[in-house]
Amino acid sequence: MTSIENNMAALSQHRAGLQVEGLNSGSKTPRLASDKTDELREQFNQFVGEAFYGQMLKAMRSTVGKPAYFHGGRAEEVFQGQLDQQMSEHLTEASASKFSEPLFDRQFPHLAKGRGANDLNQLTQLRRN
Repeated sequence: MTSIENNMAALSQHRAGLQVEGLNSGSKTPRLASDKTDELREQFNQFVGEAFYGQMLKAMRSTVGKPAYFHGGRAEEVFQGQLDQQMSEHLTEASASKFSEPLFDRQFPHLAKGRGANDLNQLTQLRRN
């Protein structure tokens, strides 16, 4: 999944850029521009979504065997891989923010959008009945 690797590299470069920008700004407290934070949030959502949906589709494909007739061979397997990547990108755009936003707030608490402590502790408050 080259898309995931590209997103991970962009996320690490972005993170390094934020640290350098904060140190070179001349102020005692490093400030982050909201557009940089939004870009980081978007890259994080894309990485988490594509990793999750990519692994989910891969696991689903591994449970189904090859058909006895009309199998396309290696070409079909390559096409299925490309199709799965496209599907994971579309699923990420549609719904990845629902589960990646709490992860982002946990990973980067100093960048959380003014959310209360109750929202940040939402994952720890889940209980099984």
